Amino acid sequence: MKRKIAAIFAADIAGYSRLVAEDEEETLRRLASYRQVIDDFIAKSSGRIFNTAGDAVLAEFPSAVEAVRCAIDIQESLRTRNMAYPPSRQMAFRIGITIGDVVERDGDLLGDGAGVDVVGLLGATCGLATGVISSLVR
Repeated sequence: MKRKIAAIFAADIAGYSRLVAEDEEETLRRLASYRQVIDDFIAKSSGRIFNTAGDAVLAEFPSAVEAVRCAIDIQESLRTRNMAYPPSRQMAFRIGITIGDVVERDGDLLGDGAGVDVVGLLGATCGLATGVISSLVR
């Protein structure tokens, strides 16, 4: 097993299930468009997406600073895109970043630092279109 320390970036959409229930086709179309923006910023910031599920994205970065800069760039870009929609239809991404010891297996990252705690933290502490940075990153 290959172990390493990585900055872990976790993102999801606040209220995603409601958006899908209200208009599935439009939500999935916009999710694809927004994901392209997210994927591009992650790649430009030396990050690597290692897992996705529905609206959730997990990525690793070699630097916590790059992960935070990437999150800020994503939030600014998506905020501008969201302005074209009424507040009830905006896709507000919550982004969390932590640092942890992970195991890499078949391109996926596993272990305590691989994002499970970050994803739970998103729902508990993040407001719309915001982020949370663990004390390990600060």
